[in-house]
Amino acid sequence: MASYIAPGIEDKFETLSVDLKNTILERNVQIRTMQDLINVLEAIVAEGE
Repeated sequence: MASYIAPGIEDKFETLSVDLKNTILERNVQIRTMQDLINVLEAIVAEGE
């Protein structure tokens, strides 16, 4: 399964750093809402702690 970023969230996604975008895309996630994006970012932060 490839990652999916909904068109309505793409503008927010594009404001992230290249490294962070790559990390998100490597997770094969479906980001359809802002909450989906926040959840993925929170998971990345939690893993880094």
